[in-house]
Amino acid sequence: MAAILGSSLAFIDGTVVNVALPAIQQDLGATTSDAQWVMESYALFLASLLLVGGTLGDRFGRKRIFMLGVGLFTLASIGCSLSSAVLPLIVARAFQGIGAALLVPGSLALISATFPPSERGAAIGTWSAFSGITAAIGPVIGGFLVEHYSWNWAFLVNVPVGAVLLAICVAKVPESKGSVAGPVDVLGACLVTVGLAGLVFAFIEAPTRGWTATPIWMAAGIGILALLLFARVEARAVSPMLPLALFRERAFAGANMLTLLLYAALGGSLFFVPLNLIQVQGYGATAAGAALLPFIAIMFLLSRWTGRLVDRFGARPPLVIGPTIAAVGFAMFAVPSTESTYWTTFFPAICVLGLGMTVTIAPLTTTVMNVAGKELAGTASGINNAVSRAAALLAIALFGFALTLIFNAKLDSALRNLQAPVQLVSAVVGQRQKLAGIEIPGGYPAATVNALKHAVHLSFLSGFRCVMLISATLALLSAASAWVFMGGKQAVRGASHATENR
Repeated sequence: MAAILGSSLAFIDGTVVNVALPAIQQDLGATTSDAQWVMESYALFLASLLLVGGTLGDRFGRKRIFMLGVGLFTLASIGCSLSSAVLPLIVARAFQGIGAALLVPGSLALISATFPPSERGAAIGTWSAFSGITAAIGPVIGGFLVEHYSWNWAFLVNVPVGAVLLAICVAKVPESKGSVAGPVDVLGACLVTVGLAGLVFAFIEAPTRGWTATPIWMAAGIGILALLLFARVEARAVSPMLPLALFRERAFAGANMLTLLLYAALGGSLFFVPLNLIQVQGYGATAAGAALLPFIAIMFLLSRWTGRLVDRFGARPPLVIGPTIAAVGFAMFAVPSTESTYWTTFFPAICVLGLGMTVTIAPLTTTVMNVAGKELAGTASGINNAVSRAAALLAIALFGFALTLIFNAKLDSALRNLQAPVQLVSAVVGQRQKLAGIEIPGGYPAATVNALKHAVHLSFLSGFRCVMLISATLALLSAASAWVFMGGKQAVRGASHATENR
């Protein structure tokens, strides 16, 4: 139960914030880059420090670090709810990311320390299913609060969950540690944080400032240099946060390559789905929050079954078939227009994507944990989670860059063809950083206003379709990586036993 609630905190937060972003953007007058930073400040520290979180749990006690993360996450959620400007919200989100980095790897490490390898697949499947159920409640409640009260209240959904979780940990969760000892890799954590931050800053701010602007190319250069230094430091460190020796296991390396590609597709694309539903399709926040419920329902119904697939068929079949199905789902998201109905467009795409991800997630997680073994459970969980979070972090920035370029080109073309007053066109162009959130000024003929709204929506959809097709391509590449790197059933089990006997 503690593991389920812990992972649900992170899941709830991600889905609630996606639904709340349009309201945040409108209420605080935020640009699309501001909205990206609300997501990315959280994702940056989560991705950067997950490796440290897993290692800290192995060395100083998984329960202790887990509870520390839950407490920090809960307090930061209160800070988010009290924010009245973009900057304080971004800062509070960063602290949420730090808390999540401490609690997320601990949730799976607690399972791996409790269940033997023969039962771990089913246990992880159960964790996936019930985590999904808990997470499903978040966006619906959050959407209702956003629509009927304020986006500030949406962050408070985390608070009662955090309080209950802390009480359960105190009363029921046993402490466990790994046998690894040594100093915490502070230098590695700093380098990977600076590296990811530099790249994310460059891709988020480049559409506005241009790649030739000094802050942009300097940030990109510093980011690349920091990541190269990070790899060098990890290769030589006595107690690295990223033990490169784990990647000598072919299945572990393949699982993380698949994670990088597939979660880039998932995290990067789903950032824009609520924006499409609310700002283009005209959904309310509650309806947008409920739109992904079929995804969660499929995970709940099938996750325990898919958790056993590795034991029955080996890693390769589900990890090739699942991402391939997901690729079809991503491609289906490119179909809806400005007048599409949910049941004929979004619903089928969500169901197909949900099926693909469900076939993938539990077998992927089981493979990672089995290869790593019990002693490095927290570290392995941290690595795989960090890869998935870093993939989403970079994808949101990259996809946002691509969508903005296409949006600007399409909007400029549409404005040239519209015979609209110069002042009105200038007002629209001045808000182009808001993408589909552009507000058309009043006082002009209805036909002209409607034509401009339609042009804005079509421009956004052009970029949205490109993002979804990129996601489909990444999903197919992840399936190909599983085909290349994943061995058969006996290979995964052999790797698991070899790791545990070191």
